[in-house]
Amino acid sequence: MTKSFLLRDVKVINPTQTLEHAYIVVKDGKIAAMGENENFERDFSKNEWHSLKEIKIEPDTVLVPGMIDVHIHGTNNADTMDATPEALTAIAKSLPSEGTTSFLATTLTQSEAAITNALKNAAAYAEGEQPSDRAEMIGVHLEGPFFTAEKAGAQPKEHLCEADMEQFKKWQEAAKGLIKWVSLAPEKDPYFQLIRYLKDTGVIASAAHSNASSEEVEKAIDHGLTHVTHLFNGMSGLHHREPGLAAAALTRHELTNEIIADGVHVHPAMVNLAYQMKGPFGLLMITDSIRAKCLQNGEYDLGGQTVTVEGNRPYLPDGTIAGSVLKMNEAMKNILAYTGCRFEEAVAMTSWNAACKLGTKDRKGNIAVDKDADFVQLGHDQEVIRTWCRGTLAYEKEA
Repeated sequence: MTKSFLLRDVKVINPTQTLEHAYIVVKDGKIAAMGENENFERDFSKNEWHSLKEIKIEPDTVLVPGMIDVHIHGTNNADTMDATPEALTAIAKSLPSEGTTSFLATTLTQSEAAITNALKNAAAYAEGEQPSDRAEMIGVHLEGPFFTAEKAGAQPKEHLCEADMEQFKKWQEAAKGLIKWVSLAPEKDPYFQLIRYLKDTGVIASAAHSNASSEEVEKAIDHGLTHVTHLFNGMSGLHHREPGLAAAALTRHELTNEIIADGVHVHPAMVNLAYQMKGPFGLLMITDSIRAKCLQNGEYDLGGQTVTVEGNRPYLPDGTIAGSVLKMNEAMKNILAYTGCRFEEAVAMTSWNAACKLGTKDRKGNIAVDKDADFVQLGHDQEVIRTWCRGTLAYEKEA
């Protein structure tokens, strides 16, 4: 597996700039140099690039930064809550096929013991060597159990509870500091103790599965709330007399929003509304995918619940939508179609915004010198042709 190579005459699409004809030099998994292709011969003569293998990139394709999924439970018959190294390995190996090079392993509302086991497993996985032929797990997203029953969705209601700062501290200890993101209902933290603690310890506090009023959300913002989980799903919605969490999400500049752009969770017109309100740097594309992704239609387990998958819609027996089978490259394709945004803006929403939110923009989120060589070659309709993770070719479409 080579981690040093050369690309020439490639179209690079970054969040704020497109290079129509670029060269990229990768050394030891990092981007060592890049520039306009017309300057390559001049730059080449000044550097020791002679031994590098050149990889040919097909015309009419583009290179985009590796995508970052901050909300993914599982894929390919594996789930974070399986609490096994094999499960996280399966997820990490599968994700490059959809252009994802980094992810937050996401938990589900379950018993204290089950969540603890999943967090200990994630910590052990992160402490081991994460080979560069797969997506990098860069942290954990703790989704639940601090949610409101009325908006629980597919979160098992029997395990829901009030926000508990001491319990979170125990979980963060089990995770060895790996929890980077916490989804919770603001009204389940009435004195904002946990939200303040998350802010003080550098963990993102995100509103989710909540029936909060816009006033409650505004108070939570004052104490450190900065994000909203899967906008419009599992929350008090838009109403002309009772503006809820969704209204605050759209109107408060302090809040970034994530959205599931699969055409099932949110109508395309509402995705466009979110884009018009938040702009390209206020939205994050996520998948919220479950173990059924990449598998056939049928029945699957989600936290002890039976989920039936038909096409692109997973649902519980009562019809509740239960996660997704969306892929990140599909989310990119859909956001382009739903909003008419520029390609650079779609790149921001699938990569750069997440890197900024997580504090990893020093090595992720765009294609630039000194960054990890995480990038994706896309063809027509955002089809993934190749994915490199930290300089290693992690996925290549079969001929």
